[in-house]
Amino acid sequence: MKKLRLILGDQLNSKHSWLQESDDNTIYVLAEMRQETDYVKHHIQKVVAFFMSMRNFYTAIKENGHQAVYFQITDVENPQDLEKIIAICIEKYNIQKFEYLLPDEYRLDQQLKTICSNLKIESEAFDSEHFYTTRHEVSDFFEGKKLLLMENFYRSMRKKHHVLMDGSTPLGNQWNFDADNRKKYKGEVPVPEEKNFHTNVSEIVAQIKEAGIVTFGNINPDNFSWPTSREQSLEVLDYFCKNLLKHFGDYEDAMHTDEKFLFHSRLSFAMNSKMLSPKEVIETVISFYHANETDITISQVEGFVRQILGWREYIRGIYWKEMPNYAQMNVLENTNKLPDFFWTGKTKMNCMSHAINQSLDEAYTHHIQRLMVIGNFALLTQIHPDEVDAWYLGVYIDAIEWVEMPNTRGMSQYADGGIIATKPYVSSGSYINKMSNNCAKCHYNVKEKFGDKACPFNTLYWNFLDEKKEYFKGNQRMGMMLNLLKKINPEELYKIKVKANEIIDSMDSY
Repeated sequence: MKKLRLILGDQLNSKHSWLQESDDNTIYVLAEMRQETDYVKHHIQKVVAFFMSMRNFYTAIKENGHQAVYFQITDVENPQDLEKIIAICIEKYNIQKFEYLLPDEYRLDQQLKTICSNLKIESEAFDSEHFYTTRHEVSDFFEGKKLLLMENFYRSMRKKHHVLMDGSTPLGNQWNFDADNRKKYKGEVPVPEEKNFHTNVSEIVAQIKEAGIVTFGNINPDNFSWPTSREQSLEVLDYFCKNLLKHFGDYEDAMHTDEKFLFHSRLSFAMNSKMLSPKEVIETVISFYHANETDITISQVEGFVRQILGWREYIRGIYWKEMPNYAQMNVLENTNKLPDFFWTGKTKMNCMSHAINQSLDEAYTHHIQRLMVIGNFALLTQIHPDEVDAWYLGVYIDAIEWVEMPNTRGMSQYADGGIIATKPYVSSGSYINKMSNNCAKCHYNVKEKFGDKACPFNTLYWNFLDEKKEYFKGNQRMGMMLNLLKKINPEELYKIKVKANEIIDSMDSY
């Protein structure tokens, strides 16, 4: 039986069981499509990374003896639409059965179901063999529970997969070392340079321009730093273990104006494109830790494992549990538009300037910059979650909807009303000052709430609490802050609200 097997751009898993034996009657198809480049405006580095990785994957499977066809973005015969590409291949190669790997985006899942229902040949879907969990394992775990606490799920995963365990006891005699992951970086230890591959991607950049794809952000076509093959991804993993893991946990939440990446692994694109699996990443890191326990503490490793085994699997499970309704959630009824500086980086707020310009320059910031700087500002200024979602999905190289949307709409913007986060992650400038050096050289004064030099985060924070207090009445974790709000003198609160509304009405002036 002649089969056509579809591999999407985020399914580059060379270890998949499909690829362990070659078969002349099985043809793989990969395609660069306007359907995928245009559903949201993407960062130029994100489009380049996916196209380059897909092409490298195609070359690798061909070299391993597999039959494969590839549609480049500028190919004349490329219809730029998934259904049409499948139809072309079925007719051209006399295909009798169509097979695909379960996509991780709801949009593509629905599209492929529709495509298969219209086919006149047999079709079948297979697991991507990437995650620890199935699509619905998280949903099953929380069935009948009121709170969907990630920590409970994380501990169950540790036990189930025997990760960082000593029998039934967690290594280090505690499950979570989050309290040890909150140090401010002050240059105590030097930060190694990031692993850079200096790849020349000029040809792909030229093709993207030729195709007329609208992108944003910056790129140096002669010096592309991200991994675009399994071999390069493994190099990044090895580099992380040998050079960064030792201090990862300590400075996991820190920010510094001179250090874009600090001790973060930058493995998220390699994992989300499936060039690396979460299991091999975790096992490699833990093996390295056990071989170097005199130099590396358990808190460095547990913080890393928690992000992958806990948070990453949890977020994916919440996505499949709550979609498609999740994509429309806006519980706080925020309606404002993103300011222009999200696209230009031109703002006088030092923390926002660094975080957004880094996003535009690198297609990457780490989780605290995304959550407690950019996301914090977006929530305090009451931006519509659709606007925030689209920006985060487009700007970050590792952003695929299953991981981006719950992190943005849920964790960051609280638009889901607390499905993921037990309280909104908002703060005044004090948190940013505590975890970074941004405030020291800022145009604004982090200690002031009034006047032209007052930190906008301070004013916006108290205004947000006042504007949204009805939504948080029954939230115990918000009780202390709401009580502090009540103690603010009415005249002072009025001045705060006037100033906050000035900021919201003219965000690009700040």
